[in-house]
Amino acid sequence: MSGPDEGALDPEDAKIVTLARSSRGRTGAAEGAAVRDTDGRTYTAATVALPSLALTALQAAVAAAVSSGARALEAAAVVTAADALDAASLAAVADLTPGAPVFRADAGGAVVETVTAGSA
Repeated sequence: MSGPDEGALDPEDAKIVTLARSSRGRTGAAEGAAVRDTDGRTYTAATVALPSLALTALQAAVAAAVSSGARALEAAAVVTAADALDAASLAAVADLTPGAPVFRADAGGAVVETVTAGSA
C-alpha cells in the first residue's frame, strides 16, 4: 500500500481512474471501477445492487473483462467514498493477476491509495 501520489500516475493509469469516475457519475452508484487488461483494453462498471445479484464495481469490471476474453490485468481503479477497498473486490483482481496495482480514488478522482491485489 502507498499513500496519495496521483501526480506519479502513468497516463494509462490516470485514464482508468477517469473511466471509473465517469462510470460512478453516470450511474449514481456507490462505486465506479475500471480495469485494463494486458492487451490495453479497458472495461468499466458500477456497483450492482439488485435483490438477486450484488457485485462491487470492481467485481463487475473484472467480470466484464473476463467475459470479453481477458486473461490478465495490468491495473485497476475504483472511485469510492469508502476508506478502504473490500477483500472481495481485491480478490477478483488477484484471481486474474496477483500483484496487479489497484488505485483507490475519491469522488474527485484523486488517488488516495494504491493496493496490490492479493497482498492482503
